[in-house]
Amino acid sequence: MHFLDQAKIFIRSGAGGPGAVSFRREKFIEYGGPDGGDGGKGGDIVFEAVEGLNTLIDFRYTQHFRAPRGKGGSGSNRTGAGGDDLVVKVPVGTQIISDDREHVLADLTRAGERLVFLKGGDGGRGNASYKTSTNRAPRQHGTGWPGEEMWVWLRLKLLADVGLVGLPNAGKSTFLNAVTNAHAKVADYPFTTLHPKLGVVRHKGREFVMADIPGLIEGAAEGAGIGDRFLGHIERTRVLLHLVDANNEDVADTYRIVRDELEAYGEGLSDKPQVLALNKSDTLDDELLDALSEELEEVAGVKPLRLSGATGAGVEAVLDAILRHLAPAGDEPGADEPAWSPL
Repeated sequence: MHFLDQAKIFIRSGAGGPGAVSFRREKFIEYGGPDGGDGGKGGDIVFEAVEGLNTLIDFRYTQHFRAPRGKGGSGSNRTGAGGDDLVVKVPVGTQIISDDREHVLADLTRAGERLVFLKGGDGGRGNASYKTSTNRAPRQHGTGWPGEEMWVWLRLKLLADVGLVGLPNAGKSTFLNAVTNAHAKVADYPFTTLHPKLGVVRHKGREFVMADIPGLIEGAAEGAGIGDRFLGHIERTRVLLHLVDANNEDVADTYRIVRDELEAYGEGLSDKPQVLALNKSDTLDDELLDALSEELEEVAGVKPLRLSGATGAGVEAVLDAILRHLAPAGDEPGADEPAWSPL
């Protein structure tokens, strides 16, 4: 399935049905009079967050959503049937944004959450409602109120507990595959990951969701590489796992690049707790790893964990560090376990 996290759609609620012009004419009934019923209400546009969806790809092919209008009234004071509501099903974590992308109009973050976004128009009045002491046989009626319409953007921000960040080829996909049931593509070239990936981690009786996003490069905030578009998918995470490739020539500079891009993006990403790990540690000897760890600790202010997503070395320690940040309120990380820091 293709991944799509933004889509523009047109929505319109249903118009109200027209009221009826009718007069009661029955044999042996001396007094008749108007008996036209009101029109039915138009259908609403309803957004519903549902489980099992993690892309907006369906909205690439269906971009117009129009609720049906109400039915017209009829004689014998019968009100017309209301139009059915049109339910637009979206993934959990979908935001509804104004056409100019300046305002977030709604944010659906819970499965089963429903929102009546546009209300249908009220039905028009039938001629019976216009009867007065001086107007005994009215022939006027209401045509029904129009519905509402607008263009909106849908933007998906995946819901995850942990976000993976790092430069391209830092080993994020390999680590995600090692600790979850995900099957992210792994290859020896940059930007192997083109779209965010989710996986469920099960560790020491706990479960949490981990999100992998495409690697960042210097200038991503200005659009370099894939840019920072996918950083929105880790805005809702509680902790970041920052992987630094031990084979990079300058691990300190590598760390700074990612940190600077997160700060440039904003939205509180640079303030999130972070677990820092020196990945691909199986490719270097201990002496060189010690030197790289000291260099990285100097710029990050915390000693990094050593990790190899390929061999599994250090994975337990990294997951333990993550769990300490996902613990219930009041369970603070121990002072003797400083393998994390704000960016």
